[in-house]
Amino acid sequence: MAATRAPRFPFVLAAAVWLLAAASLGVGLAPRLENPLLDWNLKRLAERLPPDPDIVLLDIDEPTLAAMAPVYGRYPWSRAVYGTLLEGLARQQPRAVLFDILFVDPHKEHAQDDLYFIEVARKLPNVYFSMVRLPPVADVQGALLKQVPGLTPTAAANSEARAALLLPLPGLTATGRFGAINVTTDADGVIRRYPLYHDLAGWRLPALPARVAADLGYAVPDEMEQMLVWHGPARSYNTVSLHEALADFERSTPQRPADEFRDKIIVIGTTAPGLHDIKLTPMGADFPGPEVLATALDNLKNGERLYVAPAWTMLAGTTLALALLAAAFARGASPARSGAWLLGATALLAAGGWVTVVYARASLPVTGVMVFGWLYFIPAAVRSYWLERQQRQRVTQLFSRFLDPRVVIGLVEKGETDASLTGQKREITVLFSDIRGFTTLSEQKTPQQVVDLLNRYFSLQVEVIFRHGGTLDKYIGDAIMAFWGAPTDQPDHARRALAAAREMEQTLLKFREELGADGNQFDVGIGINSGEAVVGFIGSPEHRQDYTVIGDTVNTASRIEGATKGRARILVSEATRTAVGPGIAYKDHGFAKLKGKGEEVHLYEPLWDQSTL
Repeated sequence: MAATRAPRFPFVLAAAVWLLAAASLGVGLAPRLENPLLDWNLKRLAERLPPDPDIVLLDIDEPTLAAMAPVYGRYPWSRAVYGTLLEGLARQQPRAVLFDILFVDPHKEHAQDDLYFIEVARKLPNVYFSMVRLPPVADVQGALLKQVPGLTPTAAANSEARAALLLPLPGLTATGRFGAINVTTDADGVIRRYPLYHDLAGWRLPALPARVAADLGYAVPDEMEQMLVWHGPARSYNTVSLHEALADFERSTPQRPADEFRDKIIVIGTTAPGLHDIKLTPMGADFPGPEVLATALDNLKNGERLYVAPAWTMLAGTTLALALLAAAFARGASPARSGAWLLGATALLAAGGWVTVVYARASLPVTGVMVFGWLYFIPAAVRSYWLERQQRQRVTQLFSRFLDPRVVIGLVEKGETDASLTGQKREITVLFSDIRGFTTLSEQKTPQQVVDLLNRYFSLQVEVIFRHGGTLDKYIGDAIMAFWGAPTDQPDHARRALAAAREMEQTLLKFREELGADGNQFDVGIGINSGEAVVGFIGSPEHRQDYTVIGDTVNTASRIEGATKGRARILVSEATRTAVGPGIAYKDHGFAKLKGKGEEVHLYEPLWDQSTL
């Protein structure tokens, strides 16, 4: 139902919601709105992408810890274990070996084992080590960057800059084959991005996956970080328990394939829960840290990346949604229709978000647009419903004076208002009914008796008018004015009016019987005319309005009623006779000169006993 609204409110509300959307960008709320849907879409994408088979995890898992404990003791083991492991791997010629393990402090009790491990590692050109970028608060006492191998100076590099770095053992650092394994966590603690580089006062420190990818000839983007494209759920990469590989390397007769690791990129790390390298990712809360590194390397190896639309696109989409909603509410669109539109748009945006992630590798800010769209819609719809309820009550109050309650309900359901029903040109039929002999009768009764008698009579006749779909225009003293053809369309308005006149005559006769002797003095004259008239509410909205018809058609009907004196109880015009159509017999009363009319009017009296109305 269309309701009258203050035109400024939808746009004021839109501006307020837009400011909230803009503020959400400033406080970092916008990404948190997007992340749940993004994570769901990333899972759907991961289901379609198998891990690269060339990337293999050598896993320090729970079975490995249990199997190694009797020989090497509790973890962490002597680094001779890793020296032996590297020698075994070297025989199969892998493309690269990455340690997702920190070798920072020398082992005090096994210094010779450290030297052995370092010696083996330095001989192999494709072995890479992990380091960590520490919080900048400790940079003053950190390493002098120009002395750290493997860093790339930019034009802005400070030659005296220091940075807090947790570097591998000096012998391993000297190789320059190391990279940072710091991960980026969003505000909700989830890892969705992986750094490619760290800027250290103009010195560029590569992340471990970026270091390895560059050395292997893969294209590495120039961005500081990139969104990860995940491959399957946790533990999807080809994984070998470290103790099984190590035991096979130490056998005189190996039992595993001699080329198991040939041309593979091997990531050595731990998935054992007790070693605390479990990460929170879109794939779940138990994602192994080595697989995060493997995923980043997989992305670089295969040129995969997830494009993330800039933050301003959320504001742009929200602006468009708010503009459309505000325009709809300002034009009086129903909350139900607007809600259906918004629901459809929400479904479309959600589907679009899925399509762009899965097929286009792009993350669009659809959730924010949906959230702020609904944030606008809810108060706008509540206000609209409140206004509609007020309008319904007002319309019901207005029309209940003129129409059958059933007709009023229909008008309310259609959303009609006093404004929408004002100033209409309609083809209508107007009926005037005036009481004859009432003056004489009223002189014989008290004022209260006269009022009671009129009220009884008018009640009976108005029921007849309503029963035939008529609209009560007004009471004029002891006269009734009614019309057909408005506010609802009635193609048969003339026939309805004539049928009402017939029943009004029958009601009159019954009423006269009730009056007894007084009834002989009580009669009516009914005049009916059809034609074009202007229909609408007239009066002051603040005080009183009447739904009425204006035009010559009305004046003629009134004059025809006056012409009934001495002629007939009911008279109709030629226009009404034509509009009623066949089936009615009439007595022709010829042309009559009516007061105020320049031309004579042809009058007819319906003959009920000869009619089939």
